[in-house]
Amino acid sequence: MAPRADDDAGERNIAPGYVRLSGEIADQAVLDSLRAAFPSATIGHAYASTEAGVVFDVNDGLAGFPTEYIGTVRNGVAMKILDGTLRIRSSGAAKGYVGGGPLFDAAGFVDSGDIIERHGERFYFAGRKGGVINIGGLKVHPEEIEAVINRHPCVRMSLVRGRQNPVTGSIVVADVVLKGEGQAPDKSPQQIALKDDILKLCRETLPRHKVPAAISFVPALKVAATGKLVRRQ
Repeated sequence: MAPRADDDAGERNIAPGYVRLSGEIADQAVLDSLRAAFPSATIGHAYASTEAGVVFDVNDGLAGFPTEYIGTVRNGVAMKILDGTLRIRSSGAAKGYVGGGPLFDAAGFVDSGDIIERHGERFYFAGRKGGVINIGGLKVHPEEIEAVINRHPCVRMSLVRGRQNPVTGSIVVADVVLKGEGQAPDKSPQQIALKDDILKLCRETLPRHKVPAAISFVPALKVAATGKLVRRQ
């Protein structure tokens, strides 16, 4: 979660040497906000799987992880990418699912369900395999759109979801939490202008089918005990 603008006074009273994120995907906007808030700290983020435990951490202040993490054994953990998802083999993995069901493949790897994409010399998390929104046959990962919305200087955090549509099957909508305590009244000129500005950022960055059809400002988003956003299925 990115630091809020009204938390500046509190931030000045602490000077951590290390800040580590876990739970949600650590997008670059959040990492940059932490770097600005705590310039002397090492900024890191950890990746863990329910089935395989803690897999790795990254401490260079950048989103994603280096390509050399794949195909090597680090701290007893091996990773590979198969059919677009991250597979993990770890001595700390669970023995199996309650009630049965396969956990490992023939080589001992667990399918994390997290979709991985390579850009240059780095891999990035695109979203969950089961969380894809189908827009007229085109696949949309909510986390990709959230990363763009979260770059806006007035946005604290966001959650993107699909809404049923009789023409395309689904459309993209976004719930957005703004920075600061005071928010403009609902449907005020300030709110309308801010929504237009967020949508402008999305149109400049994303293909047309990924741009939210609607944005709602909400006071908070539900977060699970794991630190992950609670997503509607």
